[in-house]
Amino acid sequence: MSSFEAVRNEFAGKWKALLEAGGGGGGACGLSLSDPEQHVAGDSDNDGDNDSMTNSQLWFRGVRPSKFRHVYGLPTRKECCYTDISVVRSGNDGNFCAINPTFLAIVADTTFVVIPINQTGRIDFQCCKVIGHTGQILDLKWNPFDDNTIASASDDCTIKLWKIPEGGLTSNLSECSTELVGHKRKVLHIEWHPTASNVLISAGFDHLICIWDLGNAEKALLNVINCHVDMIYSLAINRDGSLIATTSKDKKLRVIEPRSGIVVSEGVCHMGTKCSKAVFLDNDRILTTGFSRHSDRQYAVWNQHDLKKPLVQEVIDSSSGVVTPYFDYDTKMIYLAGKGDGNIRYYELVDEAPYVYYLNQFLSGQPQKALGFMPKRGVNVAQCEVFRFYKLHAAGNICEPISMIVPRKSTLFQSDLYPDTLADIPAIGAKEWFQGRNVQPTLRSMKTGESILDTTTSQKTRSTEGKYATIHHTSSKHNVLNNHHGNHNGNSNNHSHSNGTNGTTVNSNSYTNGVTPLSNGGKNNKENEIDNRKFDNNTKKFAFLSQPTIPDYRPQAVTNIIEKSQKTSTNQSTKFHQLQAIFGQHQTANHKDIANLQNNLLSSSRNSSRNSSLENINLLNSENELRKAFNKQAEEIKSLRKSLNNSEKRVRELEAEVKRLQVQQKR
Repeated sequence: MSSFEAVRNEFAGKWKALLEAGGGGGGACGLSLSDPEQHVAGDSDNDGDNDSMTNSQLWFRGVRPSKFRHVYGLPTRKECCYTDISVVRSGNDGNFCAINPTFLAIVADTTFVVIPINQTGRIDFQCCKVIGHTGQILDLKWNPFDDNTIASASDDCTIKLWKIPEGGLTSNLSECSTELVGHKRKVLHIEWHPTASNVLISAGFDHLICIWDLGNAEKALLNVINCHVDMIYSLAINRDGSLIATTSKDKKLRVIEPRSGIVVSEGVCHMGTKCSKAVFLDNDRILTTGFSRHSDRQYAVWNQHDLKKPLVQEVIDSSSGVVTPYFDYDTKMIYLAGKGDGNIRYYELVDEAPYVYYLNQFLSGQPQKALGFMPKRGVNVAQCEVFRFYKLHAAGNICEPISMIVPRKSTLFQSDLYPDTLADIPAIGAKEWFQGRNVQPTLRSMKTGESILDTTTSQKTRSTEGKYATIHHTSSKHNVLNNHHGNHNGNSNNHSHSNGTNGTTVNSNSYTNGVTPLSNGGKNNKENEIDNRKFDNNTKKFAFLSQPTIPDYRPQAVTNIIEKSQKTSTNQSTKFHQLQAIFGQHQTANHKDIANLQNNLLSSSRNSSRNSSLENINLLNSENELRKAFNKQAEEIKSLRKSLNNSEKRVRELEAEVKRLQVQQKR
C-alpha cells in the first residue's frame, strides 16, 4: 500500500503543476482530486470565459446536468401492440394516427378504424370502421375536450365530425354528426383550438385557412384567411390559441392572427424545396424542421416576432425523410422523428443560447410511416413515463406504443416530472374567443386528476361539483368563485364577480396577471371563519380523545346477536303493551281504538321485515283475530327472552374464560 500511496502522491503533484502551468490554477477552476464531480460540472457558470480557457480546462467542462439526460425509449412487446391493421399506403405526410386516453384511430385509405386503447393484440380485418368519406383521409384529430368526438379531413374537400359511442364501435359508422364544407380543394391539415370550445382550424390545398365554429350550425365558417400563394406544408397553433404558424412551399414561415387574418411576421425558414414543418414552443419561439439548399435535414429556432434570422440553426443529417417535430410543454423536450427513419431524436430546450441541447435517440430496426402521441393526461406516471408515441410501421400492419421514460428508482409520484398539464375542459367559448379574448388553457393535476385553472397564484377553492379549482377569469362557464361569503355572477359581456359580504363588484378590466382581486373585508372574514372552524374542529378532536376507552372483549358475533335481540324485544314489548291495554278494557274499547291499532300494526308490518308474525295480516276485523295475534306475539317474546338468557349466559362464560386467561398469563 505504501508504494501505491507514493504513486498517487506523485500523480497528484504532477496534476497540480499541470493545472498551474495552464494558467487556470486549481483554485480558479474549483477542482480537487477528492471530489471528482466538480471536475465534470465545476465550470458550468463560466460560459463567458471560453476564449481565455486552456484545452485542459475545456476538457473538464463535462456534460450539462439535466434530469432528462438519461431518458430512454421503451418499445412494447408484440402481444401489447395493435397488429393486422389495414394501414394507409399513401405517401402523404399527414397525421394518420390519432390517440386520446380512450381510443386509437388509424387511417385506412378512405376509412379509419377506431380501437379502444386497451384492446391490444390482433385486430380483426373486418372490424368496424368509419366509412363516411368518399376520398382519402389526410388528417385525423381528436377533440381535446371530448374523448368521443373526432374530426377527419379528406381528399373530398370536406371535414367531418364523428361521435364515437362509449365502448367503441359495434357496427360501421357512416353518419357524421357535422359536415363542414368550405374548401374548394382537398383539406390537408386540421387543428383543434387548445382553449376555446367548438373551434376548429383547417388548411387546404386551395391555399386557404378556415376558422370554424362547430356550435353554430347556421354560420359555422367564422373566417377565411387568404395570405398564401402556394401549398401549405404544416399548420400549428400556440398554447393559448391566439396565433397560428404555417410553412409553405414558397419556403416561408408565417405567423398569423387567426381572427383577423393579419400576418404578424413572415420570413424564409429553410432553403430546401422539400416539405418543412413548424411547431410552437414556449416563450414566443417557434421550431421548424426542413431541408437546406444541399438537401441536408435541419432544424431552426425562431423568435415569432422576428423571422428575419433564426436564433439557432443546426444540421441533423443527410437523409431524405420529412422530419416532424413533437413538443412537450411540460418537460420542455422536443422530439424529431423522420418519415422512413427507425430512430426518434429528442432534445431539451432552454431559454438561453444555444437554446437546444441534444439528449439522445431511440433506435429501432423498423422504419416508421407515421407517429401519433398520447396527450399528457394519458401517460403512466407510476412508470415515470413522460411521453408516449404510437408508431405505425412502414412494413407490416403494426401500431407499436413507444414509451419515453425517465429512469427513477422511486415509485412515488415525481412532481418535478409532472407539472400541471392540459385538462379536458375548455377555458372559453367560441364566441368570446372570436370577439378577441385570449386566455391560458385549463390545467389539471397529474397527481390527483383534478382540474386546475391556470393562474399565477396557488389559491384554490371548492367548486360547486366538489372539485378543487383555482380562481381565474377565464370564462363565465368555467370560472369558480366559491367562498363562504361570496356569490358568483358572470356573463359573456362584462364577466363581473360580486362579493356577497360587502356588496362590492370586481370588473374584468381590473384583472392583472390572471389573479382575481378580492376586497379586504371579504378576505378577512373568510380567514376569520376558517380560523374559527379550525378551532372548533380541534376542540371536538380533543374532547373525543379525552374520553376513556372501555375495551370490549366479547366476540363480534355475540355482540351483534345481543344488540339485535334487544331491539327486537323492545319493539315486541311495545306492541304487547298496546294489545294488553286494549284487551284489558275490551268492554269499553270502541271501534275507533281498534281501527287505530289495526293501522299501526299494518304499517309496522309493511316497514319492518323482522315482525314475521304480522307480515300476512291484511285486516283485523274481529276480537278473535286480535287475540290470536296477541298469543303469537307472546310466544315470540318468550322465545326471544329465552335466547337472550342463553346469550347472556354465554357472555358470562366467555368473560370468565377471559379472566382465567389473564390470571394465567400474569402467573
